[in-house]
Order: sequence, then structure tokens, then C-alpha cells
Amino acid sequence: MGLTFSQRMRIISLSFIALLIFAYVTVVHTQAENKATTPTPPASEEKQKSPESEAKSPETPLPEEEAKKLEEQGEKHTFQTDVARLMDIIINALYTHKEVFLRELISNGSDALDKIRYLSIKDPSILKALKELKLMIEFNKEDKTITITDTGVGMTKEDLIKNLGTVAKSGTAAFVEALSKGDASNLIGQFGVGFYSTYLVAKKVVVTSKHNDDDQYIWISQAGSSFTVIKDPKGNTLGRGTRVTLYLKEDAVEFVEQDTVKNLALKYSEFINYPIFIHMQKQVTKEIEEEAVPANKTETAEANKTEETKKEEGKVEITEEKKEEKKEEKKKKSVTETVWQWELVNENKALWLRNKEDVTKEEYVKFYKSLTKATDDPLAYEHIKAEGDIEFKAILYIPTSAPHDLFDNYYGRSKAIKLYVKRVLVTEEFEELLPRYMNFVKGVLDSDDLPLNVNREQLQQQKVLKVITKKLVRNCIKMIERLAKNETEKEKDDDEEEEDTNKNVTAKAEEKVPENEAVNKTGNETAKENKFEKFWQNFGKNIKLGVIEDSSNRNSLAKLLRFYSTKKMDKMTTLDEYISRKKAKQDIIYYLAGDNKDVLIKSPLLQKLKNNDIEVLLLEDPIDEYCMNSLSEYEKLKVQNAAKGDIKLFDDAEAEKKKLKKLQEMYKPLTEWWKKHLGKKVEKVEVATRLIESPCAISTSEYGYSANMEKISRSQAFANQDKMASYLLARKILELNPSHPIVKKLLEKVKEAGSAEPDPKIVELSDVLFDSAILNSGFSVEDTHAYFEKIEKIVRKSFEVKDDEKVEEPYVDLTEEEKKEEPKKEEPKKEEPKKEEPKKEEPTKEEPKKTDLQANN
Repeated sequence: MGLTFSQRMRIISLSFIALLIFAYVTVVHTQAENKATTPTPPASEEKQKSPESEAKSPETPLPEEEAKKLEEQGEKHTFQTDVARLMDIIINALYTHKEVFLRELISNGSDALDKIRYLSIKDPSILKALKELKLMIEFNKEDKTITITDTGVGMTKEDLIKNLGTVAKSGTAAFVEALSKGDASNLIGQFGVGFYSTYLVAKKVVVTSKHNDDDQYIWISQAGSSFTVIKDPKGNTLGRGTRVTLYLKEDAVEFVEQDTVKNLALKYSEFINYPIFIHMQKQVTKEIEEEAVPANKTETAEANKTEETKKEEGKVEITEEKKEEKKEEKKKKSVTETVWQWELVNENKALWLRNKEDVTKEEYVKFYKSLTKATDDPLAYEHIKAEGDIEFKAILYIPTSAPHDLFDNYYGRSKAIKLYVKRVLVTEEFEELLPRYMNFVKGVLDSDDLPLNVNREQLQQQKVLKVITKKLVRNCIKMIERLAKNETEKEKDDDEEEEDTNKNVTAKAEEKVPENEAVNKTGNETAKENKFEKFWQNFGKNIKLGVIEDSSNRNSLAKLLRFYSTKKMDKMTTLDEYISRKKAKQDIIYYLAGDNKDVLIKSPLLQKLKNNDIEVLLLEDPIDEYCMNSLSEYEKLKVQNAAKGDIKLFDDAEAEKKKLKKLQEMYKPLTEWWKKHLGKKVEKVEVATRLIESPCAISTSEYGYSANMEKISRSQAFANQDKMASYLLARKILELNPSHPIVKKLLEKVKEAGSAEPDPKIVELSDVLFDSAILNSGFSVEDTHAYFEKIEKIVRKSFEVKDDEKVEEPYVDLTEEEKKEEPKKEEPKKEEPKKEEPKKEEPTKEEPKKTDLQANN
């Protein structure tokens, strides 16, 4: 069996620690002598810019050629461990994604800012060189570099050699150890290897740093066995802080793309306490004026004439108003320019760090939309502040609608909860924080003391994880319970308000008030949205899965279940409401599962229960029966399928038992013969305890499959139909209604036959009756063709059609139809005389003319 991802990561982490111990014990700490004395760089003739103005717009990173020269001139030092092997572990095993280098560098910068802020509380003058605390990111596509600058505490030459030169030496860890109180424990870097994730993408790293107690120094390394430290020849250009420049490998050039850098900064460091600025390229549109163009040539000629010419022609001088009109005639055109601007990318603040009493509903909704990129408001939210063995803060949300792929990757990694450590995103695919059935919940979880592995992507202790999961699930269930409680209270209020409204409507009608005013209130009440109803439509399956999978919270989840019942066909009911309506001695919750509640309520298996006013839950979702089978008991009441085992009527049990025993003796000849005739098709044939109108029905044994479960099992894509017959098919029980006339008649015929086989017609009718009971009870007939043939024989007898009468094709006389179709074919021939009609009419038109002339004569 293969190891899981988390197990592999634990093995890698342990191997890494073992390697460090071995390296420190066996490797001799050597330091190479400085081969060349570092020359003092000449002072710049130009005036040095102020530290603060320089920090606001940091200088461009060192060109690669200049970095090489400085590397040759500087002091050479060796790493204090087997760097080649360690770098191989970091690059190939420790981190799963290259992009985490940006997270680590931003986190280191945040640590440096936290340190300077903490130190400035005791000594405000520390911030004198540079008061603004921020992080800046810039990139250069041509040089293939990316630079991260912070205005934090900075590093001295000794710090550069100690912290960056010794792998797994954490300056942050040492800082935390040196302080017993204060907020310094919120710092991130505890392992000292985060910085070396830069070699995932960089072939060379240049670190420039300025500490208040030292000059500005440059640290250069190519992930080999040595690094270079040299005093910056440009002097103090940072003011205070650290600038890390990465010269990217050929396979990592995507990290100089503007959108990639911005998205990664937002993804991992959106909620860092300090502002993060990115130097971004933007297209800006400006409008500039053009020279005015005269309307026609005449105006152009007049404009060119001198004042003397105008006087000679006797023209009036141009007034000031005309000059203004001409100025207004100047056209404007739009010009697009490319500019570089510093843009703030982490505008959202860590809302979970604030007290929930200080956060408004609008702020929670805004944060939800920012977190999930949703357009609608959440149904509910919960702000958690956990204390105890493990401390964390979290905000959980229930969305309004379910995504289309909610169950597509049910057993895969979920992106429901984003895990932050000290406001830095560790992972958004931490599947173990919430159980799978809670995959619809969205939110964030942040802790300052989670025991993470070196790569910050796995928790070290399963015990801690169980505590967190337990608390999160409990709060999720509380959220849903609150929705359900509001629904119940709303129903009560609606009932009361509806009565008041009806009274008001009647009173207003008597006072002859317009109908609109009276009806408005009722209309508004109807329009009120029921949040839990929305939740159940979208996430009801998740709760049912929770009942199946989560045994520790099964009872709490069961309170949230909703089903239709024989007494509540128009609205779903809860199990608690069912219990409130049950009979006094009733100790069983009955249910029946199928495809449709309207079909289920007509089932013959419910006839006796409905007649005795015993409510039955109607389950129409395929997962419902699995859910109820897992529940088995609720509030000390047994949960039973009405189609399985014996049913109780909770009246006079002793009288019912005596009556049933006598009926069984009375119908013993029929039950024995029918069982012998059906053979293995049924487990047994017995007198029914649940039928009133139907002659017979099929139930199943208490521990077998029901009709609905058998149907679901058969419909599985990879179900083995051959093996299914042995252990998956339901154990059918044919129940007979002793009060039905058909069953009474069958008993007579079987008794008449005695030990001999009954008349074949009786046998055939009993087979039809059995197959009909199979269908009516929710099962499927194995041989539908044979069943239809039997039905056909019964229909033949009903219409007095002989069984041996053959199917003959009826005689159809087609000659009559041909005669009817003949005139239609001759229609075009009839049109010919119509065309000749005008020629025939000509002499008829002339005849009256002749008569007129004759009359005139």
C-alpha cells in the first residue's frame, strides 16, 4: 500500500532534521580567508537622496555584470552545512509549488517590520530614518528579475553572515527566544529555511540590507557552497530595511508577469498587517488640445489679413468675444500613455482579528464576497475565537447557493477553508480541517501557534487537528441550528400574524377601506425569504451524508433533517415535530422510501398504519434510506422502515396477536401451497398485518434490502448482477389480506383441490396476483413479457376472445380511396377551359351592341 502525501511529507521533514544534525556533527566549520582586500568605494559626487524619499521609490536592482564584479571583490564565506545536499532537498522535495518563494519572502519582510515596530515601542527614535512601514515588489522583464523590499529592521553584516550563511538558522526564532513577553511571538519564520525557497526560481540571489547600527551591505549567492558579503559601494540608499533581488531561471520567467505577481501577492499575503505595493505598468488616457481648424477658406483668408488691410476695407476689428469663440473651436484628442505606478494590493484587512462585537453585518458580507468572489450575500456566518489547548480565530460562512460541482470531487481536496498562520496563507486545500460533508462551508482560519511542518503546508500533530476540526464542526452545526430555529419562530409568528391580518382585513372591509391597503401586509409576509428552506434545497444532501459519516455528531445533525410525511404532504417536517404528534404508546418512528411522495402515500404497505392514524415519513431522495439506516435510533425511539419486518399498531397488542394467530391457522393451506408454488421467489407467505384494501403485498425481512434499496443497487453502473442475487436482493415476504374477497376465494379453491394441484386457471391467476403485488410494492418484475402475456389472457376472457384466436391482418379496400383521389389528379385539366372562356364570351358581348344599333335605327 502506498504512502499518503502527508506521510511522505513527514518522512521528508524527519530526514531533513536528521540531515541537519548529521551535518552539524560531522562537517568541520571552516571559513575561507579573504583573498582580496575590499577597496573603499569612491564617494559619489552627486548629492545623496534622503533615506525616506529613496525608500518610497527604491532604486533599480543591480545589473548582473555589476553584481559579478562585487562578488569577485567581496569577502568569501562558506555555508555552515552540506549545502549542496540541503538545496537539493529544498528544491526537489520540501516545497510542492514554486510560487511559495513569494510567500516566504513577503513573510520574512513582515517579520522584519514586526521586529522594528516592537522595538520602536520602547525606543521611538529607531524609526527616525524611515517612519513608514511597508513592503514593495517590483519586476523587470528585460533583466528577468523580481525584487522585494521592506522597510523593516534590516540586517548588519554579522546578521547577513549568521542568518543567511547558516542554513536553518532562524533570526526570527532567536528573536522570539530572547523575548518572553510582547507580540514578538506573532513572527513567522521559525525554521530558517523559508529564504532558501528562492532557489526554486532563482539562479542568483542578491540581498541588500541596512540596519540602524551598521552600514549598508550586499549579500550575493548562487546556491552553491559559498556566498559573498560586501559593503554597498553606493552607500545608504535604503535608509533602513532589506531588498532581495532574484535573477530568475529560464523556467521561471512567468514570475515577472505583472498579473502573476499581483495574484500571488494577493493569494498568500492579502491580510498581512503592512501595506504591500507593486510597481505596475498602466495605460493612462489623456486629452490634449489641437490647433483650431477654420470652417472655410474665406475665414482662413480673413484671419491672415493684417489690421491695416482690414481698416482699408472698412471692416470692424475682431472683438474679444470672437477671439473666445475661436479658442473654443480648438479640438481635443485622446492620447494613451504607459506609466509606472505603485499600487496597493492588500486593501482588505484581517477581519477575524477584530472583536465580533465591533464588526458590522455589512463588513462580514463584504469580506465574504471578497473571499469567495460571490455576488450574493451569505445565508449565515459565524465568528469564532477558540482558546485552550490550541488558540485560533476563524470566520465561517454558509453560501446562499450550491456550486454545480459540489459533489464532483467529494473525496478529493477541498478549498472550503483557507488556512492562515499569522495572516499568511499556508494552504487553501487543507482537506482535514472540516469533514467532507461540510465542503460547502467557506471561510478562513488563522492561528499563531499551529505546529506546521518545515514547508508550512502540513500540520505536525494529528491531535491538534482533531481539536480544531471538532470545534469547527460544532460551530458549523450551531450556524445551521440558528437558521432552523429562526425558521420555526418565523412559522409561529406568521401563523399569529396571519390571524391578526385576517381580523384586520375583516375590520377594514367593514370600514370600507381599499383592498390594496389590507392585502399589502399579507403579501409582504408571504414574500419573506425562508433562509433554512434555501439551505435545505442546496445543502440537504450534505447533512444526510453527515448523519451517515459522522457518528460523533449524528444526533445533532439528525435534528436538522427534513422529510415529508403522511400528515405533512405540503411542507417538510422534522423528527422532533414527528415525535410531538406520535401516539401515546408509540415507540417507533416509521418511514417509507421511494421515488415520489405522491406514489408512496398510495402504497399498500401503509394502509393499516394510515387507518390507525400513525404518521409515516415519506423519503423520496435516493440517499434518504441510507441516512435512516445509519440513524437506527432517535431520542430513544427506534427508526423502522414500514416496508420491512412486522409493524405495531400500539393499541391492544394482546388481542391483535391472538387474532393473527387464528387467522394464520385458518389460511395455512393457502400460505403453504403458495410458498411451495413460488419457491425461492419469496422467503415466506403469511397473513398480513398491514393491509386493508389490497389483496396482497410484498414486504421484506427486517435485516434485508427494501424494494427501494434493491432498485438503487441494481442501477449501479458497476454492479455485478450475478453476485447480487446471493446477498443484495431483498428477501421478499408475500403478505395476504385475509379480509379481501379474492384471497378468500383462493383459499376455497386450494381447499377444494386438497393435496392435488389447483386448477391451472387458478394457478395462473395467483401468478398474476403475485406479479401485481411485486409492482405495487415498489419492486420490478423479472420477466415483464410473461407478465404481459398473462394480463392479455385475462383481457381476452373479459372480452370473450378465444385464447387460440390468431392475430390476422384486417382487409383494407383501397379502391374507394383511389376513386376519391382521381378528381384531385384531374384538377389541372379542368383549368384549361377556364383559360379559353374569354374567347367564347366575345360574340356574346357583340350581340347586345348589334341590337342597340338596330334599336337606334
